[in-house]
Amino acid sequence: MQISRFSRVFLFVNLLYKAGKILTFLPKNVNNMKTMKNKVLIVDDDEAILWVLRRMFEDKKIAISEARDGKTALDMLKTQEFSIAIMDIRMPEKDGLDVLKEIKEAGSKTPIIIMTAQGTMKNAIEAMKRGAFDYITKPFDISEIELMVDKAIEHKALKEEVSSLKDRLKERWAKEITFVGKDKTVQNIFKTIGKIAPQDVTVIIQGESGTGKELLAKLIHINSPRNEGPFVAVNSAAIPKELMESELFGFEKGAFTGAVEARQGKFELAHNGTLFLDEIGDMSLDLQSKLLRAIQEQEFYKVGGKQPIKVDVRIIAATNQDLEKAVEEKRFREDLLYRLNVVTIKLPPLRNRKDDIPLLTEYFLHKFQEEMGIEPRTLSSKAIDALKEYTWPGNVRELENILRRAVLLSPNPVLSPDDLALPQKRQAKESLEDIIYNRLEGFINNINIKDKHELYDTVLPFMERPLIRLVLKKTGGNQVKTAELLGINRNTLRKKIKELGIKVEEFS
Repeated sequence: MQISRFSRVFLFVNLLYKAGKILTFLPKNVNNMKTMKNKVLIVDDDEAILWVLRRMFEDKKIAISEARDGKTALDMLKTQEFSIAIMDIRMPEKDGLDVLKEIKEAGSKTPIIIMTAQGTMKNAIEAMKRGAFDYITKPFDISEIELMVDKAIEHKALKEEVSSLKDRLKERWAKEITFVGKDKTVQNIFKTIGKIAPQDVTVIIQGESGTGKELLAKLIHINSPRNEGPFVAVNSAAIPKELMESELFGFEKGAFTGAVEARQGKFELAHNGTLFLDEIGDMSLDLQSKLLRAIQEQEFYKVGGKQPIKVDVRIIAATNQDLEKAVEEKRFREDLLYRLNVVTIKLPPLRNRKDDIPLLTEYFLHKFQEEMGIEPRTLSSKAIDALKEYTWPGNVRELENILRRAVLLSPNPVLSPDDLALPQKRQAKESLEDIIYNRLEGFINNINIKDKHELYDTVLPFMERPLIRLVLKKTGGNQVKTAELLGINRNTLRKKIKELGIKVEEFS
């Protein structure tokens, strides 16, 4: 190939500039080049340019591939991985700008430096618009392009590291954010999440403590377009009311005693992500009005601040209260409820989805096995039955804690009801009087007070009969012992047995 006058000048100047370096180059072994970490594609139809860049990259221990026309370069970029490509604009078959546009549209992440002898404003702007990493005009100084190459390779490595971190983060989220359930209600919730997660709408999650409201909020976040942004949670019930405003909106230095330096609030920290407001029903009315403005305007003022701060935040709220009732009782702003209540998801308590208990148990035991590095554990059928019989006032969180404790304390590979140590006393929170009262309440409410019912004589036998029968059962039908336990005369007992039609022989 004939070398142009421009190329000869370019080659001569750079040989002088890099004389000490370039003239000492020796040919490198091709097999060694294949093992080099970075790989560059040089695209130019000028042999002098190729020669100079080839020597520079060999010195930097970077493997080299070459193309002398745009079509070949495009095919190579689509089929091979390169750390960087350096490409001329004017080439046979397809120019560098067209190659750049096509390869970027194909999703290539290879940084591309565009070279040209025509250093026009139009070329520079067009190259950057089409996704070039940088732009350089000929003739260029070797040290200049050397620095540009180093920056491009470092930039690509950093992007790959960030991408890897994001993948690991998503993997961690996937492990942590697992909402288990085959119950029909839970499956419908999954369908709802699939519909609303991609849409930037506010959501209210209703459910008792321990049902997994925050977990569900994270599930919505990770399946939304905001999943690379932050997920920031704030519990309105856990923060003193006088501190809640500065917690949400932050404060400026000197805003109050102790504010020695400015601090960001949860809204600002959640910018481009999701803000989860847990137990929002406990928020004061004064703060509710400020929250409403922040949600509507997507801006707020720090405590002591004079300039509004703009944010882009998705709101997910949660509560274990009936917010409509709270509105009626003037404890919650109606306009805030309407603003938040675009979509409502109601989480069922565990006692209403007991068929999910075996599935949840299997999930938690496997989770503990991975976390603690222990041998696999399982539950006996009696242990599963015991879990299903329990009322679960603490819901799924309580189930997780009970299983974790059993795994930690019991050496048994198959856990029994004794290993679970279910808090049986908590199942009977009501006193005997409360139980009787609650049973009678419905009966009393249904009677007409104008009618004569002789309630005392009607109800009393229904209370006496089961009491006497239970004590007879305990004593094996022994009337003497039964009378003693009841604290009544033996003759009175016999009379009651006859009046109430109790058959003593069935207890003997």
